[in-house]
Amino acid sequence: MVSTASSTTGARLAAGAVHVFTATGAVLALLMVHFSYRHEVETVLWLFLVAMIIDGTDGMLARRFRVKEVLPGFDGALLDNIVDYMTYALAPMALLWANGYLPDGAAGGVVASIPLLASTYQFCRADAKTDDHFFLGFPSYWNIVAFYVVVWELSTVATTVLLLALSVLVFVPIKYLYPSRTEKLWYSNMTLATLWLALWAAITAALPEAPAVLVGLSLVYVVYYVVVSLWLTFSPASAHPQSRSAESAARATQT
Repeated sequence: MVSTASSTTGARLAAGAVHVFTATGAVLALLMVHFSYRHEVETVLWLFLVAMIIDGTDGMLARRFRVKEVLPGFDGALLDNIVDYMTYALAPMALLWANGYLPDGAAGGVVASIPLLASTYQFCRADAKTDDHFFLGFPSYWNIVAFYVVVWELSTVATTVLLLALSVLVFVPIKYLYPSRTEKLWYSNMTLATLWLALWAAITAALPEAPAVLVGLSLVYVVYYVVVSLWLTFSPASAHPQSRSAESAARATQT
């Protein structure tokens, strides 16, 4: 009896720790905004990276420690969405607006608000994450957009056009890879995503003179992500999925 009670307590503590791990993203978002207005852009990019690592691993930890089963009264998915909205949408817009990448004055606020409003729709739609583990519509990767805006030192006009175009794509029903969950090409997706995060770190460390070769290599993953997402969206095989592949079955035993 004591052993069972201890095991239950340990499971709850582990599940709670996973939720705390996710929740630290909210603190990171606060720091992102703070350093954005101190014009410490590289610091914010490092915080973006940490937030993405947390976001990319907390789901696997949640499944490993069975948080839904152990703590059924706590909505971890809602927590994840709240944190993601702050780190992937709100903080990146603060970075761009506070550091001159958007038009001056109220016009900059209007431009920054459009991605935020588009993302409120996406984060609240019931099918934002599909049953076969894709994002539906551009998945509010505004932190990644902000990263390349900074690296390329895009003009306010180019940044504005880019933000508006991607805001429209939020509403276009294209399925985008969910790297840690999409079963198709899971190993390739995760390997390339991990390498891309390493390139993010190398590029950020080299700013403001990021080597073109590193930036170019990072774009290989971006192109891969878009091409594979489009292929899986419009491929006839994706519309009529077969039984799980050996690759996805093997992955399932690890998560």
